[in-house]
Amino acid sequence: MSNESIPVELVGVRIELPTNTPIALLREVGGTRFLPIWIGANEATAIALALEGVEPQRPMTHDLLRELTTALGARVDRVVVTELRDGIYYADLVLVRDGGEITISARPSDSIALAARTSAPIFVFPAVLDEAGVEIRDEDEEDEVARFRSFLQDVTPEDFGSAG
Repeated sequence: MSNESIPVELVGVRIELPTNTPIALLREVGGTRFLPIWIGANEATAIALALEGVEPQRPMTHDLLRELTTALGARVDRVVVTELRDGIYYADLVLVRDGGEITISARPSDSIALAARTSAPIFVFPAVLDEAGVEIRDEDEEDEVARFRSFLQDVTPEDFGSAG
């Protein structure tokens, strides 16, 4: 199993029905797979605000993390979703400082929110995309969205927890 990371793009935040659970939706760059990551409401709000370019009057937690990172002379280099274990996603936040890398284990939701604020690229290990990625091949984007929404209506976070 190769751990060479696959680049993904942040499509946005969606709401999974009928539970109204927020999902960060990642799409494989140049591919057909999507990776839904269940996240909390606070992180969903933070990601959505960053994607919309909204600057809060006072820094939210992820704005504070960005400012703290910069103040300490580092920058967010990339986010890597590394694992899905027992229905829980794991990620590494990779910072660069003084020419060296600092890897910090972090929740994917926090890492994605920070990446959205710093334009840092997001990657996923192949094993995670193989296990939890949803492949959509239809060329018509409206059909893709409809099919994905249909998928989300019938899936639960527990569906991604089994190693099958």
